[in-house]
Amino acid sequence: MHIVINPKYASLHDFIARIPSRFDHEGREIYRARNVIKVMRAPDGTLVNVKRYHVPHGPNRLIYSWNLRKPKCRRAYEYPFKLLARGIETPEPIAVMEERGTLHLLGYSYFVSVQCPYEHTLYEVGNAPEGSYEALAEALATFSADMHLKGVMHKDYTPGNVLWTRDEAGYHFALVDINRMHFGPVSLRQGLYNMRRFWGPRRFSELLAARYATLRHADPAQAVAYMLRERARFWAHFARKHPVPFDL
Repeated sequence: MHIVINPKYASLHDFIARIPSRFDHEGREIYRARNVIKVMRAPDGTLVNVKRYHVPHGPNRLIYSWNLRKPKCRRAYEYPFKLLARGIETPEPIAVMEERGTLHLLGYSYFVSVQCPYEHTLYEVGNAPEGSYEALAEALATFSADMHLKGVMHKDYTPGNVLWTRDEAGYHFALVDINRMHFGPVSLRQGLYNMRRFWGPRRFSELLAARYATLRHADPAQAVAYMLRERARFWAHFARKHPVPFDL
Protein backbone atom coordinates (compact mmCIF):
# COMPACT_ATOMS: atom_id res chain seq x y z
CA MET A 1 0.00 0.00 0.00
CA HIS A 2 1.41 3.37 -1.05
CA ILE A 3 0.24 6.19 1.25
CA VAL A 4 0.74 9.95 1.02
CA ILE A 5 -0.59 12.05 3.90
CA ASN A 6 -1.00 15.81 4.13
CA PRO A 7 1.55 16.80 6.84
CA LYS A 8 -1.19 18.75 8.62
CA TYR A 9 -2.93 15.43 9.32
CA ALA A 10 0.13 13.30 10.12
CA SER A 11 -1.40 12.45 13.52
CA LEU A 12 -4.11 10.48 11.70
CA HIS A 13 -1.63 8.12 10.03
CA ASP A 14 -2.70 4.96 11.86
CA PHE A 15 -6.40 5.67 11.26
CA ILE A 16 -5.79 6.36 7.57
CA ALA A 17 -3.65 3.27 7.09
CA ARG A 18 -6.48 1.09 8.41
CA ILE A 19 -9.16 2.52 6.13
CA PRO A 20 -8.77 -0.02 3.27
CA SER A 21 -9.26 -2.98 5.63
CA ARG A 22 -12.27 -1.35 7.31
CA PHE A 23 -13.90 0.32 4.33
CA ASP A 24 -16.40 -2.43 3.46
CA HIS A 25 -17.92 -2.69 6.94
CA GLU A 26 -17.51 0.76 8.51
CA GLY A 27 -18.63 4.30 7.71
CA ARG A 28 -21.82 5.81 6.31
CA GLU A 29 -22.22 5.24 2.60
CA ILE A 30 -23.36 8.32 0.66
CA TYR A 31 -22.68 7.21 -2.91
CA ARG A 32 -22.27 3.93 -4.78
CA ALA A 33 -21.67 3.31 -8.47
CA ARG A 34 -18.33 2.35 -10.02
CA ASN A 35 -16.75 4.22 -7.12
CA VAL A 36 -17.95 4.25 -3.51
CA ILE A 37 -17.95 7.18 -1.10
CA LYS A 38 -18.27 6.90 2.67
CA VAL A 39 -18.15 9.32 5.58
CA MET A 40 -16.07 8.20 8.56
CA ARG A 41 -15.09 9.78 11.86
CA ALA A 42 -11.40 9.99 12.75
CA PRO A 43 -10.23 9.44 16.34
CA ASP A 44 -9.89 13.20 16.87
CA GLY A 45 -13.53 13.70 15.86
CA THR A 46 -12.84 14.93 12.32
CA LEU A 47 -15.46 13.81 9.80
CA VAL A 48 -13.67 12.55 6.72
CA ASN A 49 -14.90 11.73 3.24
CA VAL A 50 -13.37 8.57 1.77
CA LYS A 51 -13.72 7.84 -1.94
CA ARG A 52 -12.69 4.40 -3.13
CA TYR A 53 -11.94 4.25 -6.85
CA HIS A 54 -12.70 1.06 -8.70
CA VAL A 55 -9.89 -1.09 -10.07
CA PRO A 56 -9.12 0.13 -13.62
CA HIS A 57 -9.88 -2.31 -16.43
CA GLY A 58 -8.11 -3.20 -19.66
CA PRO A 59 -5.52 -0.78 -21.07
CA ASN A 60 -6.43 1.84 -18.47
CA ARG A 61 -4.98 -0.36 -15.75
CA LEU A 62 -1.61 -0.31 -17.45
CA ILE A 63 -1.86 3.40 -18.25
CA TYR A 64 -2.58 4.33 -14.62
CA SER A 65 -0.29 1.70 -13.10
CA TRP A 66 2.79 2.77 -15.01
CA ASN A 67 2.08 6.50 -14.68
CA LEU A 68 1.47 7.06 -18.36
CA ARG A 69 -1.44 9.01 -16.95
CA LYS A 70 -1.67 10.13 -13.34
CA PRO A 71 -4.22 8.00 -11.39
CA LYS A 72 -7.50 9.72 -10.55
CA CYS A 73 -6.94 9.39 -6.81
CA ARG A 74 -3.61 11.22 -7.06
CA ARG A 75 -5.10 14.07 -9.07
CA ALA A 76 -7.96 14.25 -6.56
CA TYR A 77 -5.37 14.68 -3.80
CA GLU A 78 -3.08 17.16 -5.57
CA TYR A 79 -5.61 19.47 -7.21
CA PRO A 80 -7.21 20.78 -3.98
CA PHE A 81 -3.90 22.37 -3.00
CA LYS A 82 -3.95 24.30 -6.29
CA LEU A 83 -7.55 25.43 -5.82
CA LEU A 84 -7.14 26.43 -2.19
CA ALA A 85 -4.01 28.42 -3.06
CA ARG A 86 -6.16 30.40 -5.53
CA GLY A 87 -8.91 31.02 -2.99
CA ILE A 88 -11.32 28.51 -4.55
CA GLU A 89 -13.08 26.44 -1.93
CA THR A 90 -12.87 22.64 -1.99
CA PRO A 91 -12.59 20.09 0.83
CA GLU A 92 -9.11 19.97 2.31
CA PRO A 93 -7.15 16.89 1.20
CA ILE A 94 -5.97 14.51 3.91
CA ALA A 95 -4.46 11.49 2.17
CA VAL A 96 -4.26 9.31 -0.91
CA MET A 97 -3.66 5.53 -0.92
CA GLU A 98 -2.95 3.13 -3.75
CA GLU A 99 -3.05 -0.65 -3.58
CA ARG A 100 -0.39 -2.15 -5.86
CA GLY A 101 -0.04 -5.75 -6.98
CA THR A 102 2.11 -7.80 -9.31
CA LEU A 103 4.01 -5.69 -11.86
CA HIS A 104 3.01 -2.64 -9.80
CA LEU A 105 -0.55 -2.91 -11.17
CA LEU A 106 -2.98 -0.49 -9.56
CA GLY A 107 -5.80 -2.02 -7.51
CA TYR A 108 -8.26 -0.09 -5.38
CA SER A 109 -7.23 3.47 -4.58
CA TYR A 110 -8.55 5.87 -1.96
CA PHE A 111 -8.81 9.63 -1.60
CA VAL A 112 -9.47 11.01 1.88
CA SER A 113 -10.58 14.58 2.50
CA VAL A 114 -12.32 16.63 5.14
CA GLN A 115 -16.08 16.15 4.84
CA CYS A 116 -17.63 19.34 3.43
CA PRO A 117 -20.37 20.66 5.74
CA TYR A 118 -22.35 22.32 2.93
CA GLU A 119 -25.72 20.59 2.73
CA HIS A 120 -27.03 21.73 -0.66
CA THR A 121 -26.32 20.78 -4.28
CA LEU A 122 -27.57 22.35 -7.51
CA TYR A 123 -29.91 19.42 -8.08
CA GLU A 124 -32.31 21.33 -5.84
CA VAL A 125 -32.74 23.97 -8.52
CA GLY A 126 -34.25 21.45 -10.96
CA ASN A 127 -37.89 22.47 -10.78
CA ALA A 128 -37.51 25.33 -8.32
CA PRO A 129 -40.31 27.92 -8.46
CA GLU A 130 -39.66 31.43 -9.68
CA GLY A 131 -38.54 33.64 -6.85
CA SER A 132 -36.49 30.93 -5.14
CA TYR A 133 -33.36 30.77 -7.29
CA GLU A 134 -32.54 34.25 -8.59
CA ALA A 135 -30.04 35.16 -5.86
CA LEU A 136 -28.43 31.73 -6.13
CA ALA A 137 -27.98 32.15 -9.90
CA GLU A 138 -26.26 35.51 -9.41
CA ALA A 139 -23.98 34.14 -6.70
CA LEU A 140 -23.11 31.05 -8.75
CA ALA A 141 -22.25 33.25 -11.73
CA THR A 142 -19.92 35.30 -9.54
CA PHE A 143 -18.24 32.17 -8.18
CA SER A 144 -17.86 30.69 -11.67
CA ALA A 145 -16.49 33.87 -13.23
CA ASP A 146 -13.99 34.31 -10.40
CA MET A 147 -12.82 30.71 -10.78
CA HIS A 148 -12.46 30.96 -14.55
CA LEU A 149 -10.64 34.28 -14.37
CA LYS A 150 -8.18 32.62 -11.98
CA GLY A 151 -7.41 30.08 -14.67
CA VAL A 152 -9.32 27.12 -13.24
CA MET A 153 -12.18 25.16 -14.83
CA HIS A 154 -13.90 22.06 -13.46
CA LYS A 155 -14.32 19.61 -16.35
CA ASP A 156 -17.22 17.90 -14.56
CA TYR A 157 -19.06 21.09 -13.60
CA THR A 158 -22.35 19.37 -12.83
CA PRO A 159 -25.09 19.91 -10.22
CA GLY A 160 -23.70 17.30 -7.81
CA ASN A 161 -20.16 18.63 -7.91
CA VAL A 162 -21.01 22.09 -6.60
CA LEU A 163 -21.95 22.12 -2.92
CA TRP A 164 -23.35 25.30 -1.42
CA THR A 165 -24.73 26.92 1.67
CA ARG A 166 -26.04 30.33 2.64
CA ASP A 167 -25.50 32.36 5.81
CA GLU A 168 -25.54 35.99 6.90
CA ALA A 169 -22.53 36.70 4.67
CA GLY A 170 -24.22 35.27 1.59
CA TYR A 171 -23.69 32.18 -0.55
CA HIS A 172 -20.67 29.92 -0.27
CA PHE A 173 -19.67 27.27 -2.84
CA ALA A 174 -17.26 24.34 -2.75
CA LEU A 175 -16.13 22.09 -5.59
CA VAL A 176 -15.95 18.32 -5.21
CA ASP A 177 -14.95 15.42 -7.47
CA ILE A 178 -12.13 17.50 -8.92
CA ASN A 179 -9.85 14.86 -10.44
CA ARG A 180 -10.63 16.33 -13.91
CA MET A 181 -9.59 19.97 -14.00
CA HIS A 182 -8.28 22.49 -16.52
CA PHE A 183 -5.60 24.92 -15.38
CA GLY A 184 -4.99 27.78 -17.77
CA PRO A 185 -6.92 30.56 -19.54
CA VAL A 186 -10.69 30.07 -19.80
CA SER A 187 -12.41 31.99 -22.59
CA LEU A 188 -15.89 33.43 -22.25
CA ARG A 189 -17.35 30.73 -24.50
CA GLN A 190 -15.51 27.97 -22.66
CA GLY A 191 -16.89 29.28 -19.38
CA LEU A 192 -20.46 29.47 -20.62
CA TYR A 193 -20.21 26.05 -22.26
CA ASN A 194 -18.87 24.68 -18.97
CA MET A 195 -22.18 25.58 -17.25
CA ARG A 196 -24.55 24.07 -19.81
CA ARG A 197 -25.25 20.93 -17.73
CA PHE A 198 -26.68 22.66 -14.69
CA TRP A 199 -30.23 21.77 -13.72
CA GLY A 200 -32.87 24.45 -13.36
CA PRO A 201 -35.56 26.42 -15.18
CA ARG A 202 -34.64 28.24 -18.36
CA ARG A 203 -34.75 31.49 -16.39
CA PHE A 204 -32.03 30.20 -14.04
CA SER A 205 -29.68 29.67 -17.00
CA GLU A 206 -30.55 33.09 -18.42
CA LEU A 207 -29.71 34.84 -15.16
CA LEU A 208 -26.54 32.78 -14.76
CA ALA A 209 -25.28 33.58 -18.25
CA ALA A 210 -26.18 37.29 -18.11
CA ARG A 211 -24.44 37.89 -14.78
CA TYR A 212 -21.42 35.81 -15.83
CA ALA A 213 -21.05 37.83 -19.03
CA THR A 214 -21.35 41.13 -17.17
CA LEU A 215 -18.60 40.11 -14.77
CA ARG A 216 -16.40 39.24 -17.74
CA HIS A 217 -17.20 42.51 -19.54
CA ALA A 218 -19.07 40.78 -22.36
CA ASP A 219 -22.49 41.24 -23.96
CA PRO A 220 -25.15 39.61 -21.73
CA ALA A 221 -27.66 39.09 -24.56
CA GLN A 222 -25.13 37.23 -26.70
CA ALA A 223 -24.01 35.17 -23.70
CA VAL A 224 -27.59 34.18 -22.86
CA ALA A 225 -28.27 33.15 -26.47
CA TYR A 226 -25.12 31.02 -26.57
CA MET A 227 -25.80 29.42 -23.18
CA LEU A 228 -29.39 28.53 -24.07
CA ARG A 229 -28.31 27.05 -27.40
CA GLU A 230 -25.63 24.85 -25.84
CA ARG A 231 -27.93 23.93 -22.96
CA ALA A 232 -30.61 22.79 -25.42
CA ARG A 233 -28.10 20.72 -27.39
CA PHE A 234 -26.78 18.99 -24.29
CA TRP A 235 -30.20 18.05 -22.90
CA ALA A 236 -31.51 16.99 -26.33
CA HIS A 237 -28.59 14.57 -26.61
CA PHE A 238 -29.14 13.41 -23.02
CA ALA A 239 -32.85 12.80 -23.72
CA ARG A 240 -32.04 10.25 -26.44
CA LYS A 241 -31.09 7.74 -23.76
CA HIS A 242 -32.49 9.09 -20.49
CA PRO A 243 -35.51 11.08 -19.33
CA VAL A 244 -34.62 14.69 -18.54
CA PRO A 245 -34.97 14.94 -14.73
CA PHE A 246 -36.51 18.43 -14.70
CA ASP A 247 -38.68 20.68 -16.85
CA LEU A 248 -36.63 22.44 -19.50
